[in-house]
Amino acid sequence: MLKTVVVIAIVLIVAVLIYAATKPDTFRIQRSATIAAPPDKVFMLINDLHLWASWSPWERKDPTMKKIHSGAPQGKGAVLEWDGNKDVGTGRMEILESIPPSKALIQLDFLKPFEAHNTAEFTLIPGGGSTNLTWAMYGPQPYMFKLMTLFCSMDKMVGKDFEDGLASLKALAEK
Repeated sequence: MLKTVVVIAIVLIVAVLIYAATKPDTFRIQRSATIAAPPDKVFMLINDLHLWASWSPWERKDPTMKKIHSGAPQGKGAVLEWDGNKDVGTGRMEILESIPPSKALIQLDFLKPFEAHNTAEFTLIPGGGSTNLTWAMYGPQPYMFKLMTLFCSMDKMVGKDFEDGLASLKALAEK
């Protein structure tokens, strides 16, 4: 009987490991919001990493996180490094591309609690006195992340932060 249980457990574990391997090699998380403000006003809040403190959902998760700004004051070449609690981790982001007022592309390098190298993209589309803002993050999905996604949804976890950030951006830009 014990031998049968062990064999079944091993087969189930192997099945889960094989199933994880079939997951996509990349991921993409994205949320959008319509903001009753012109794109240039919204873009300014994204393009200047110093202003992220006023809307970033991670600022509320760790108001005492240490931050170092370097590089350009805003736009391409602007850098923000952070070191925070377990909710925000440690990492670095750099604006790689800045096309006012329609697009910002940011390299995200997470160091803790796990290492990951992703891209964040903000796309702003004007429409009738408002801005449709899409915030996306995408990148490679190594095997360990594929395995983790079987037990927790990264889209739901990070997506909620994106929704909170977009709501804060909306409130700030519409003032």
